[in-house]
Amino acid sequence: MQLDFGRVSNKTLGFEKVIAIGLPERTDKRDALELMASLTGFDIEWVDGVKPSSIPNKAVPYGIDPAAVRDNFLGSWRGHMNAIRQVVEQEIGSALIIEDDMDWDIHLKSQLHDIAHGTRHILREASTLPHSPYGDGWDVLWLGHCGEPFPETLEENAGLPPDDRAQMSTKYIIHDDETVPPYSQVSKLVDWSQYPARTRIVHMSAAPICTFAYAVSQSGARKILYGLSVDGLHMAFDNSLAQLCRDAVYGLGRNQSSGLDVKCISVNPTIMFHHKAKGLVAAGSDIQDVGGDGSVREKGVTESIQWSTRLNLRNILTGKGLEPQFQQSEYYYAPSTKAR
Repeated sequence: MQLDFGRVSNKTLGFEKVIAIGLPERTDKRDALELMASLTGFDIEWVDGVKPSSIPNKAVPYGIDPAAVRDNFLGSWRGHMNAIRQVVEQEIGSALIIEDDMDWDIHLKSQLHDIAHGTRHILREASTLPHSPYGDGWDVLWLGHCGEPFPETLEENAGLPPDDRAQMSTKYIIHDDETVPPYSQVSKLVDWSQYPARTRIVHMSAAPICTFAYAVSQSGARKILYGLSVDGLHMAFDNSLAQLCRDAVYGLGRNQSSGLDVKCISVNPTIMFHHKAKGLVAAGSDIQDVGGDGSVREKGVTESIQWSTRLNLRNILTGKGLEPQFQQSEYYYAPSTKAR
């Protein structure tokens, strides 16, 4: 059993591959991400991001008016679809897909060990040696997001009888997780006042916001490629993927099929979040036009991550102790200062 869960510490974090999406010209982001991954102990393969100008109207999926969408809506969608299509083409069992501005806790591998216990609990899997250490019944494992509520609190589910909400309400509680930041620094879509400090929760996905980091199984990749490309597209990629998860949990609460029945599992608070690097504010996004006034950020920051890998790079390289991002309270204590 220990060896089984121990696979999350391998060079692909227990998945078959880790894929990063980014524009080739953003060498600044690739430099940072490769250094961070190397120091954390995993390997990355790259899928090039896509500019919307390179997508002909004939390739735009049904349901989208190219003239009506703004920013890099279609470019972001196509970059993610290329990564997902690669999973299908190469028959990859599972892949973690991350955007190129990601940051994570330096204790990522120990976090994933706990999360793997959680996903297996949610899936109710009894096998001690599934193909994936996270279990084999999931389609999407959402590790990096802007926040999300619990599925039983969604408007369409809140009025269901308790028995109908029971399965979607299943949770795996990780207690005393020293990598959880103060709740003032995480998404407020969950009422964290109901939980002790340092609590992290694995649960069925409701409708996560943002696709910072998510894993797909082969089954999940096939469903997404069909649902968000072949069959059509009606919203931005992150909202569309979240809707697939939301539809599935809606069907679960009513004992009916949602169509694709995409089984999604989330981690709350998130364990990956986009980093806002020091330097030009405008350099922070390749999707939205921000910081056009030439403003400069003097210090980098990553929301929701306590022991930021990106912000501790110098300390790691020089052998110094890690520094937390957020002010500690009596509920927090410093974890090991070496990466695990």
